Amino acid sequence: MERVVQFTGPRQVEVAPSESAALPPGHLRVRTRYSGISAGTELTAYRGTNPYLTRTWDAEARLFRDGAAGIEYPVAGWGYSEVGEVTEVSPELAGVPGIPAAGDLVWGIWGHRSEGIVPAERMVGHRLPAGLEPLAGAFARVGAIAYNAVLGSDLHLGEDVAVFGQGVIGLLTTRLAQLSGARVTAVDALDGRLVKAAEYGASTTLNARTDAVAERIRAATDGRGADVAIEISGAYPALHEALRSVVVGGRVVASGFYQGDGAGLRLGDEFHHNRVQLICSQIGGVPPQLAGRWTVERLQQTFLRLVAEDHVDVKSLVSHVVPVAEAADAYVLLDERPAEALQVVLEF
Repeated sequence: MERVVQFTGPRQVEVAPSESAALPPGHLRVRTRYSGISAGTELTAYRGTNPYLTRTWDAEARLFRDGAAGIEYPVAGWGYSEVGEVTEVSPELAGVPGIPAAGDLVWGIWGHRSEGIVPAERMVGHRLPAGLEPLAGAFARVGAIAYNAVLGSDLHLGEDVAVFGQGVIGLLTTRLAQLSGARVTAVDALDGRLVKAAEYGASTTLNARTDAVAERIRAATDGRGADVAIEISGAYPALHEALRSVVVGGRVVASGFYQGDGAGLRLGDEFHHNRVQLICSQIGGVPPQLAGRWTVERLQQTFLRLVAEDHVDVKSLVSHVVPVAEAADAYVLLDERPAEALQVVLEF
């Protein structure tokens, strides 16, 4: 019997049995080893704040529509950071170049479930790089989110960058920005995360609760402010402080998943008077100016290559590996005691 993690209501999690389905043509069957929990996105469904729970996304119009929910509880198989072993390949795909074979370790998106049935075309190029620990494959998507934000920031060698939020994706953003040649100031409200940010390349760390962040950043840059700020926590007050922290005409990349109304965000203040560029980075696509060269697939593959080449350490970000049967406890930990956790991974 297969297992799937599902939210049955706000802050209610169960691991439910699921029947193993026949493999349709053009698909692979993958046995899950690890599935990473995305604390930002998944907690919106766990807490009941996700916009899909109250509105419907009209993909053609690119608008949310009021009046009906796009998804309803139970929400099954949430998750987008899986690693597993191919156990079955649809017969007509055997030997097709680029298609993983039975026994290959692959990464991809099939949710928190013990078995994924995945279209084969989505798994081309998804073999785990040689020598890479399987657990590292669970970082392909979160690494791509961080990478996308850095590309969207259009930072340059020697520039000053402030990264707001030092959870898993924020720490990876700090590291990738530092690798790109930036001098990074890391901002978070948890001291433990700021310690980790220094390990990941931040030259300065600031506590959002106790430091005058924008003032400190301006003082350290001869009064200019940061060239770029990347806000990745999804907190409106952090986005507001990011807008306060950049130079006149500077850029702020909003990469967090913001929920509800923008309490704490005042666009008539520094955003208006300093003519700040505010852009969105979201993993559905790459920055438009790079679309001729970059794709989301390239982001993921390149990030894993950087991990395999020891440019980025993901192993030390894993704070908990939790048996899937204890998934409910993992979400309680992330929701109620975030200072105790970084990357929580479900093990199947």
